[in-house]
Amino acid sequence: MKLKKAFAQLTRFELGLWIFSVISVTVCFVFSPADPLTLVSSLIGVTALIFVAKGYVLGQVLTVIFAVFYGAISFFFSYYGEMITYLGMTAPIAAASVVSWIKNPYKDSAEVKVAVLTKGKRLMIAVSAAAVTIAFYFILKALGNANLLLSTLSVTTSFIASALTMLRSPFYAAAYALNDIVLIGLWALASAEDISYLPMTACFAVFLINDGYGFFNWKRMKKRQNADG
Repeated sequence: MKLKKAFAQLTRFELGLWIFSVISVTVCFVFSPADPLTLVSSLIGVTALIFVAKGYVLGQVLTVIFAVFYGAISFFFSYYGEMITYLGMTAPIAAASVVSWIKNPYKDSAEVKVAVLTKGKRLMIAVSAAAVTIAFYFILKALGNANLLLSTLSVTTSFIASALTMLRSPFYAAAYALNDIVLIGLWALASAEDISYLPMTACFAVFLINDGYGFFNWKRMKKRQNADG
C-alpha cells in the first residue's frame, strides 16, 4: 500500500493522533540539542505505530526502518541491549511480520486478519521470553550495559510484543505499552545525563498513547471480523 493511500484511509481521530504525535516529538527536538537522527527515528516510529494500529502491512515495513535508526541511537548511549534487541530481534521479527501479514489479509482489504492466540502459542512465548531474559541479562552485564535491570526488562517486553505482533494478536499493543513504560524510564535516565536524549523520552511517551489506541482498535477489528465471518 502506498503511503498517500494509507493516510487517506485514516479516520479523523487517527489522523489527529498522528499529527499530535508528530508535533509532540518535533517540539521536544526543537527545544533540546538533539541529533537529527533522533528526530527522524521518532517520526518514523510514530508513523509506523498508527498503521500497525490499523493492521496495515505498511506499519511493519516502517517498524523495520525505525528499528535500524533506534539501534544506532542506542549504541551511542551504550544501551547495548536496546541496540541488540532492535537490530537483532525487533527488525527481523518485523520483517517476518510483513510476510505473515501479507499472507493473512482480512478478505480483500488492506487490513490483516486478527488471529487467535492458542494455549500452545502462549506457552511458546512464555518459555522463549524466559530464555531470552536470562541470556540477555548476562550478555548485557558482560557488555557493561547502562541501567542493566531496566534494559533487561526492555528486552523481555520487546520480545513478547514482537512475537505477538507476528502472531497477529491484539495483545501485541498491551505488551508494547509495557515496553514503552520501561523505555520512558530508560531514556529519562539518559536525559538526566544528556538533555539531547529528551526527545527519545517524549517519543516513547507518545508511543504509549499510540499503543493504547492500537489495543483498542485491534479488539474492535477482532470483534468486527468475527461478526462478519
